[in-house]
Amino acid sequence: MTAQVHQLIGEHPSIVALRQMIERVAPSKAGTVLIYGETGTGKGLVARMIHQMSQRAANPFIDINCAAIPAELLESELFGHERGAFTGAVGKKEGLIETANGGSVFLDEVRELDPVMQAKILTVLDGKRFRRVGAVKPINVDVRFIAATNKVLLQEVKAGKFRDDLYYRLQVISINIPPLRERGDDILLLTQGFLRKYHALYGGERKRLDPEVEGIFRTYHWPGNVRELENLVERICLLEDGPWVRASQLPARILREVAVQAPNPAVPDVATALPEEPVSFHEATRNFQRLLIERALLACNDNIGAGATRLGLTRHALRHQLIKLGILRDD
Repeated sequence: MTAQVHQLIGEHPSIVALRQMIERVAPSKAGTVLIYGETGTGKGLVARMIHQMSQRAANPFIDINCAAIPAELLESELFGHERGAFTGAVGKKEGLIETANGGSVFLDEVRELDPVMQAKILTVLDGKRFRRVGAVKPINVDVRFIAATNKVLLQEVKAGKFRDDLYYRLQVISINIPPLRERGDDILLLTQGFLRKYHALYGGERKRLDPEVEGIFRTYHWPGNVRELENLVERICLLEDGPWVRASQLPARILREVAVQAPNPAVPDVATALPEEPVSFHEATRNFQRLLIERALLACNDNIGAGATRLGLTRHALRHQLIKLGILRDD
């Protein structure tokens, strides 16, 4: 496996398959690629990896955010212009596509192109040539287009918001990046990598995740995906002291969402807590306590200190209950 593909950290089967797909697709000089993925999943990283692993790696990689450049400026930015082509065009300007000749052009958020620009991009894809704004003579260009979107483009085509011919021309090869919430223990693997990265940058004590935080990270939805996770880790490394990442250091919005999503160990399911046959009140209470404690420890990966905090007990009190219920031996 090449060095570049290791930039895509993770052991979840979807990420292993993604790395394998990149290794198959990248070496070609041709083959337009369309990358699908939610915001923050790493579409730009994948695009750059494809370029770095291709035969075009020695030539430019031009990253164009189609949503960030105003529509009235985008044509000039992409294709350049001749002197006097419009008011303010005091000289000839080379466009980004011309600058990328021999390399790759990454059209991020390609859905945001207006219909006119969609037609012009299609012309470049089909004819490998374009005209600067205000020019008559076409310019030949050899670039590989890589596009990305966080929308389902086929639905945009059906809604009349995206050209069907451009859609099929872009989707010669399609790559899907899974959202972070579907990647299981990759969440913790990425977190450890970011902790190492920002420890090296900012110094201080090397940080570790409290078991309760590990549970929170696994449960949280991560709408901002890998970018949100990295930004959170960087903030904690900058602002928080001590070797442990605690739940109290996390934003309130994360704790609120996890509290809604996760089962509350203080309210066990009645059908599970109550035995089928009649028993004494004391035996039912004992069973309820055992279930409550076992759920709390499960949520905290059997860490007694974290479990005690979750239950509102001291560590000594929880240990006493564990011995009393026969979950823990006195020795």
